Amino acid sequence: SGPQRGADLRFDLEISFEEAAFGVEKEINLYRDETCEHCHGDGAEPGSKVDTCPECHGSGYVRFTQNTMFGQMVNERPCSKCHGEGKIIDKPCKECRGKGTVKKNKRLKVKIPAGVDNGSRLRVSGEGEAGAKGGQSGDLYVYLYVKPHKFFERDGTTVLCEVPINIVQATLGDEVKVPTLDGQVTMKIPEGTQPGKVLRLKGKGIPSLRGGLRGDQLVRIKVVVPTKLNEKQKEALRSFGDISKDNISPEEKSFFNKVKNFFK
Repeated sequence: SGPQRGADLRFDLEISFEEAAFGVEKEINLYRDETCEHCHGDGAEPGSKVDTCPECHGSGYVRFTQNTMFGQMVNERPCSKCHGEGKIIDKPCKECRGKGTVKKNKRLKVKIPAGVDNGSRLRVSGEGEAGAKGGQSGDLYVYLYVKPHKFFERDGTTVLCEVPINIVQATLGDEVKVPTLDGQVTMKIPEGTQPGKVLRLKGKGIPSLRGGLRGDQLVRIKVVVPTKLNEKQKEALRSFGDISKDNISPEEKSFFNKVKNFFK
């Protein structure tokens, strides 16, 4: 019959990859129990009479004795006269009908810190359901879901992405535009870059949730082999192949030696 704490609430919120990385303030809409402003949570119409229950004397429960084969047993049950409230309201509040709380929509701003990840949970103290009989409100728990990004993936504070280049760029080296969370940057492709090589962009990752430096961005190189060539392009590649027969890389040489030894 005393003050009761309000229930906790859960709210699922979807945010973008960039919002998770850098933080954002979101406005959400809750439908929850709030303390009735008309009766201030008492459940009684202002000015009406509220008496202590004569049956339970304000405790909300009554005791009764029951005879059993083991002797007398004393039990307790909610008072039937006041329904466990401990008081008799002469005139219930017309707004909440004696409950002390009413359902309302509440718009609330939630600050999401930089560095949160998919599945992170934020606790907003006191923004849950209103308590009964003067009890404190519950808490609000916001569960975050990060939408997939078309360029980036995430591993902790590290951002991963894949950048396609052509054979000429991989062979001779080049400078290419690479997307990052801060916008496009120019990255140098070293001469002789192999497919699958990973290059690092320092400080272009996700900020640490605990504060401090940002992570890095790892760029995996994808060498795209052309599928449609004209005769002039094909002839140029054949010429290149002919003059490159004696220029075998150590990796190729090692492989062919292993094959030769295997068949021997």
